[in-house]
Amino acid sequence: MANERLRSAMLTQGITVEALAEHVGVDPKTVERWITKGRAPYRRHRLTIAAMLHEDESYLWPDGLPDTQRKDAADAEVLKVYPHRSYVPAELWLQMFGRAEREIGVLVHAGVFLAENPRWTQLLKLKAAQGIRARILLGDPESPEIQRRGMEEEIGEGVAYKVREVMKLYRPLYSVPGIEFRQHRSTLHNSLYRSDDEWLVNTQVYGVSAPLTPVLHLRRVAGAELVSTYQQSFEKVWTEAVPLER
Repeated sequence: MANERLRSAMLTQGITVEALAEHVGVDPKTVERWITKGRAPYRRHRLTIAAMLHEDESYLWPDGLPDTQRKDAADAEVLKVYPHRSYVPAELWLQMFGRAEREIGVLVHAGVFLAENPRWTQLLKLKAAQGIRARILLGDPESPEIQRRGMEEEIGEGVAYKVREVMKLYRPLYSVPGIEFRQHRSTLHNSLYRSDDEWLVNTQVYGVSAPLTPVLHLRRVAGAELVSTYQQSFEKVWTEAVPLER
């Protein structure tokens, strides 16, 4: 069976069979067999190809790793678990985003603690000036999802109020090239903070406010699936969100 994922990824990145073969160090006919016959390369080649195509190894070759190896790789992606967001060192947030070289991503309902930090907005401007893409997803304060979250936390309109205040705080950034804002109406299960392949995942617990819920500090490991799962979630919400009215 042909490997259509590999074929599609090459087309998306504009990589020819010949270019891939040269990069990996194999004959072009070997690459053709990987595509048309679905043959799996050696793992060292899979990792090289995945990095070149900016894709996960597990996406290009779903059956490439045995279950035990997948689990070990997933465990390796967890750098630290904090029992509450308030336990995350304050400097870690800006340090992590400061390491970004390609992309910054934030998916929250409001994320007040970050938006009200002037060093965060300064950092976003700096990274945008360096050509680093920043995508910020905020909840729609008029949505039933926001209203329900307010009821779950027993603060009524409090969550919607927080979102509106955060929108005001971000207003000076709306016209900055490279920084994109969208509103989402998803049922938010986790707040996601991304800096390239490094993530902070603030888990959501029913009836408990975000500062009191656990945070996972993750970093992508080749062949693992934990980080890629959160990335897929972020991309899905981004696709369905609408640009923030300015």
